[in-house]
Amino acid sequence: MGNLVAIVGRPNVGKSTFFNRMVGGRHAIVDETAGVTRDRLYGKSDWNGIEFSIIDTGGFVINSDDIFEEEIRKQVKIAIEESDVILFLVDTMTGITDMDMAVAELLRKSKKKVFVVANKVDNNDIRLDATEFYNFGLGDPYCISSISGSGTGDLLDDLVKGFDPPSEEQSEVVEIPKIAIVGRPNVGKSSLINSLVGEERNIVTPIAGTTRDSINTRYTKFGHDFFMVDTAGLRKKTKVSEDLEFFSVMRSIRAIENADICLLVIDATQGFEGQDQNIFNLIIKNRKGAVIVVNKWDLVEKTHKTTEEYSKLIKESIAPFQDVPIIFTSAITKQRLLKVLETAMEVFENRNRRIATSKLNDFIQEAIESYPPPAHKGKYVKIKFATQLPTHTPSFAFFCNLPQYIKDPYKRYIENKLRENFNFTGVPLQLFFRQK
Repeated sequence: MGNLVAIVGRPNVGKSTFFNRMVGGRHAIVDETAGVTRDRLYGKSDWNGIEFSIIDTGGFVINSDDIFEEEIRKQVKIAIEESDVILFLVDTMTGITDMDMAVAELLRKSKKKVFVVANKVDNNDIRLDATEFYNFGLGDPYCISSISGSGTGDLLDDLVKGFDPPSEEQSEVVEIPKIAIVGRPNVGKSSLINSLVGEERNIVTPIAGTTRDSINTRYTKFGHDFFMVDTAGLRKKTKVSEDLEFFSVMRSIRAIENADICLLVIDATQGFEGQDQNIFNLIIKNRKGAVIVVNKWDLVEKTHKTTEEYSKLIKESIAPFQDVPIIFTSAITKQRLLKVLETAMEVFENRNRRIATSKLNDFIQEAIESYPPPAHKGKYVKIKFATQLPTHTPSFAFFCNLPQYIKDPYKRYIENKLRENFNFTGVPLQLFFRQK
């Protein structure tokens, strides 16, 4: 089973509050007004060492003429179809409503694994009211409070039982790299693969969402050997571009989780948009290597500064992680296509780079001498030792006397110095400061 979880339910049952608790931050807007969440939010969470992706959807409504609610209904259905596990949130204070029953009917037809989550159970008296949710026929309700967090531990214990466990470290096993081509619909992902392979491997049409399933293509030219994964679009025709965008991200989540390197393809004629930012954030949260490919560059009117200005705008959007290669190409004219492959393989090597402990500590001592950690309330922080952890992605542990006093600006300084001295372009780094 995959590790993709969707939160569904009618408006104002606490879906966004629960989502914020799962991802550990106030990413979703929370308000008592029904229908606040219209855009979908995607996050990464973990429980007992098992990671999973989680999606916050808008409130499902019926018998409404509101255009936004019409689109939200469609996208809730997409989330139900594409996710592995569904958390069906209901409001214990209000009880079962017609809209709850409509959602329950959808979930029964989906035949997906469903957890009925009775929210707003803040005391034992209210817990008794949750028994009415057995009427859904979807199993035992889990009584939780999204605000206080009570009851979420038992829910998450059962939620992750069916998930894929963390993979064993395979640093000594050489595998064929997997490169995922991700991006919004109709930016030229399939055309890019066809141009690289030199044949019409994937169906290409002007209709957004032509690609229906993830397609793996083995590439063994010019000394390279890797899999390219063209991410899927829609299974059915629709005129609603927002549904296309949502479906694209749902499928991109799967491709990103299974890839080593992600080529984020954007349309040069449209610029770096909000959905591009969403997909880029997913790549970084999953700690995958990233290359930004600006396709359809042949359609842009250029001056001698166009490339520089375009790159600057993209880097401003993806800050603070800006050490990402940006390549301007055209799948039609095949401009810089080999540069895309070469850069992707360089990022793959960067992601697998190991720094010897002695070399790392020599570097750390030099960086500390140039700029020591700031003192905190008269106490001086001393970093005594550093080592690279045996993980799939570059992670470093720094042992010091007062790790709690090392703040984000100094962490960014150390990360920037690591990037200056060792080539980690395109790769997110993890830095841990621990007690020595």
